[in-house]
Formats: sequence, C-alpha cells, structure tokens
Amino acid sequence: MSLTLKEAQRRVDAWIGRFEEGYFPPLLMLARLTEETGEVARVLAHAHGKTPKPGEAAGELAEELADLLFVLISMANSHGIDLEEAFLAALAKYEARDADRWTPKQP
Repeated sequence: MSLTLKEAQRRVDAWIGRFEEGYFPPLLMLARLTEETGEVARVLAHAHGKTPKPGEAAGELAEELADLLFVLISMANSHGIDLEEAFLAALAKYEARDADRWTPKQP
C-alpha cells in the first residue's frame, strides 16, 4: 500500500477523531515524540553494538520509525500543519542550501 503524507494525515485524523479525548495536549505530544525517538535510539544501539538487557527485545527499526511517524503526524494535525507542503519546502531548502556541501558521486 502506498499513501501520500496528506492521506496519512487524513487517516491518522480519522482514527483519532473516533475518540472523545482527541489529540493529546502539546506537551504530552512532545513527551510521546521524545519517547518514540528514544525507542528508535534503543533499536539502533542494539543493532550496532549495545547488548540488550536480559529479557529486553532488540526491537524492530521499521516499527519504531512508524510509531515515531504516527506521533509526528498527530502533532502536525493538532497544529493544522500540512506535512506534505512543509516537507516539500524543507527539501527545497536543503537542495538549495546544501547543494555544494558534500562531494557528488561520479557517474
């Protein structure tokens, strides 16, 4: 299945909209984003040399990145941000600002 950022934002909004509680308040959303970022860090640490604690699963990077994306989309939605538009602007910024920052690959 393939979906755009706009579609992902609509699906997250539709799912959260099913519940009376709605979106988390901003600081709780930030805490969730930080928590999910920590889980990504844990998986990467386990994949690159850190030994998991006894009984601790190594974790799956794809699952943790998807959880992080869900929270990020939730945060964007709760602030009325069009992530697709914002991401395209960010790409344009990086392409212009960093065009000569690194050594290009030779064909």
